[in-house]
Amino acid sequence: MRVEDNNKHSAQEHADINGQPHKMPSPVHPLKLRRRALRQERRDRRTAELIQVGQKREAQMQEAAIERSKTFDTSIRARYSIWRKEYENPNSDSTVKLMRDQIIMAKAYASIAKAKNEKAIYDSLIEHSKRSQQAIEKATFDSELGPSAVDRAKEMGHILSLAKDQFYDCIVMARKLRVMLQSREANVEEVKKKSASLTQLAAKTIPQPLHCLPLVLTTDYFLLDDQKQKFPISRNLEDPSLYHYAIFSDNVLATSVVVNSTVLHAKNPQKHVFHIVTDKLNFAAMKMWFLVNRPEGSTIQVQNVDDFSWLNASYCPVLRQLESSRMREYYFKAHQASTLTAGSDNLKYRNPKYLSMLNHLRFYLPEVYPKLEKILFLDDDIVVQKDLTPLWSVDLQGMVNGAVETCKESFHRFDKYLNFSNPKISDNFDPEACGWAFGMNMFDLKEWKKRDITGIYHGWQNMNEERTLWKLGTLPPGLITFYNLTHPLERSWHVLGLGYDPALNQTEIENAAVVHYNGNYKPWLDLAIVKYRSYWSRYVKFDNSYLQLCNINSFMLS
Repeated sequence: MRVEDNNKHSAQEHADINGQPHKMPSPVHPLKLRRRALRQERRDRRTAELIQVGQKREAQMQEAAIERSKTFDTSIRARYSIWRKEYENPNSDSTVKLMRDQIIMAKAYASIAKAKNEKAIYDSLIEHSKRSQQAIEKATFDSELGPSAVDRAKEMGHILSLAKDQFYDCIVMARKLRVMLQSREANVEEVKKKSASLTQLAAKTIPQPLHCLPLVLTTDYFLLDDQKQKFPISRNLEDPSLYHYAIFSDNVLATSVVVNSTVLHAKNPQKHVFHIVTDKLNFAAMKMWFLVNRPEGSTIQVQNVDDFSWLNASYCPVLRQLESSRMREYYFKAHQASTLTAGSDNLKYRNPKYLSMLNHLRFYLPEVYPKLEKILFLDDDIVVQKDLTPLWSVDLQGMVNGAVETCKESFHRFDKYLNFSNPKISDNFDPEACGWAFGMNMFDLKEWKKRDITGIYHGWQNMNEERTLWKLGTLPPGLITFYNLTHPLERSWHVLGLGYDPALNQTEIENAAVVHYNGNYKPWLDLAIVKYRSYWSRYVKFDNSYLQLCNINSFMLS
């Protein structure tokens, strides 16, 4: 009835001036009104529920925040707090920069004063420079300066004003500053050379615990009976249906990590055969280690490179070159300097690995393993993180070498490794050809023999006797020998750079089948990049009695 009364009243109010009423609106049905009321009621109820849930969650978040705040260590994170004083001012290091600039100007004016025999102002400039330097110390922000720093800056400003009035000459000042800049650049260059020399030296140095390990192993090996010095005879060593690995190394601990990590991830360890070749000095130690620590289910063979009678100077050009007096003079005597700075370049060429036949033995795989058809070559500075068995199923498409390419944009292409000013190189190779990496390589030994890869290698080694095609190492002759004979593998098989690049993608490292510590920062050295070391050290058996005896523990390699 209320609705009808309202409708009548509305109709009367809206009658036009001629007394003609507007058309009456149709009345709203009671059921429709009821539905409207129910919808509104549901909306109100839902709104109340959401408000209640929101308040409950907010309370939970506040409680969680309070709990976190109780365990928050402000003593550690205060240094990075946005409430620190230096964040109040965008030019938070302005005073530090001013004082450093003042020291530079003071040295320039002091040089001019000394040249003009103005001893008093010279002494004053030097004294104020020392005080300012002491006030700055190692500060990088104004908030780190001592309370006397501002006073020192004012005092320095006063003495510089006096010096400027007395000595300022634009041309002379520009000349002095230019000389100072050149001197600093020379100092920086000298420091870089010293750093490179010391890095090369440290990379060649064996830590005392790692030197202890082969000595102890060798001693125990020669205390064994003759029968106990031998591995059980196994037919697996020449069975082409199994998975064969070649590891050429003189580092016992590094080789053990390669074997341990490979076996740990292998689905059928009994089908994996490891062929290890070392030198005469480390043969007993390497053999003793694997006699005592045989990988579960796998087959191990340890050989001495000096026992390969066919590997002699008459057959192997690089061995003949390494034994020549000219090569020895090149590596050890030519341009030899008495200082670190002067000898930094030559130091790299005197790295023992470039003179070891273990490094060049990779070019003689069919001779070392004549009955095998495929073999996976592994460096001793790699770690295996996945089962490598699928590599034997990769179709190399008639190629000899399966490897991961390393070129990114203009990096690691042939022109980085080879001398393209020599026509023998420029006429036969593309300078933009993509390089690849040794370290994890699948070799098809049947194709190798068919294409006479070793003969190709010998030919280029003979042409490089004067070192005019490439300087050193095995990668340049490898690029040449396997040119157009290398099948690119997926990058996830082999991630490189853990021995020199601290900015690698962490996800790529963790997803890689093999990670490679190529470079000077090997994981067993103090030089190692700390965040990468754990990928290697997790496969070291620290509870081994020999490692404990030589004090090789997790703290040393952490």
